[in-house]
Amino acid sequence: MHLYTQSASPNGQRVEVFMKEKGVELSMTQVDIRSGENLGDDFLAKNPFGRVPTLELDDGTYLSESQAICRLLEGLYPEPNLFGATPQELAVIEMWSRRVEMNFMMSVAQCFRNSTGFFKDRERCSAEWGEIAGEAARDAAARLDAHLANNQYLVGDRYSVADMTLAIAVGFARNVGQDYFDLPNLARFHGEVTARPAFQS
Repeated sequence: MHLYTQSASPNGQRVEVFMKEKGVELSMTQVDIRSGENLGDDFLAKNPFGRVPTLELDDGTYLSESQAICRLLEGLYPEPNLFGATPQELAVIEMWSRRVEMNFMMSVAQCFRNSTGFFKDRERCSAEWGEIAGEAARDAAARLDAHLANNQYLVGDRYSVADMTLAIAVGFARNVGQDYFDLPNLARFHGEVTARPAFQS
């Protein structure tokens, strides 16, 4: 298998941290998304949505979306288990993964893209939508902070892929000028998760 990615992007980082948690190594090609390499014909033939990461499988087909790639790796390398070991645990971890991704991570990204116009050469930006997305991200962060007041991780003391996603999203937010480290439980959580060996360069 071969991974086409951008290690500095949140989704690229998510797959690479997941790989490190599993002890998995894959050959990789860095794709320059800032210059639009992901929108060229060669990459679009691999992923028509032009997103990284995209995984080339041994049979020559391609799998994209970071969560889907992580699910494949979980199936191929079951330990340590990061998606859940029982039906209930699978469902609860999926619930928190979707809450983090849809309510927080997506809002952070929309705030960044629309407020800064970072990709204005390839998408329509709305400063008003950026402001609305920023408010939604702050609301989601506050809800996550309240939950983490009584939980080490999103699912009690059980580390999972949902925690990985949240820690990466919080770090990405700070890097693009959205700082949530004033929320004490979220800040504590981020520090603990990013101290794991898988997060080290």
